[in-house]
Amino acid sequence: MKRGELYRVAHPSAKDPRKYRVFVIVSRQVAIDSRFSTVMCAPIYSVHDGLSTQILVGTEEGLKHDSSIHCDELVSLSKSALTQYIGMLSPTKMDELNQALRIALEIPN
Repeated sequence: MKRGELYRVAHPSAKDPRKYRVFVIVSRQVAIDSRFSTVMCAPIYSVHDGLSTQILVGTEEGLKHDSSIHCDELVSLSKSALTQYIGMLSPTKMDELNQALRIALEIPN
């Protein structure tokens, strides 16, 4: 399990109307490799609003259609729920993700 990997998760929350949702792992690698049972993830939606905290992704990352990572909606998910591997973000997309997370969390460059 690595930072930047995408996973399809069944029934991620009671509020989510979809049966499955794809998430990208955003936790730092040391936390992913730790004994902790959860990791921080950002959800991926088919809607893109053009916000600086959203990253366009698509078939290059293993998705069926163009979508968007939403860094303003971070969630903690159990590592055990991350079993359906979809794909991995490219180094360029990882740079975009890092910038979007800095904006979402108001962390200066």
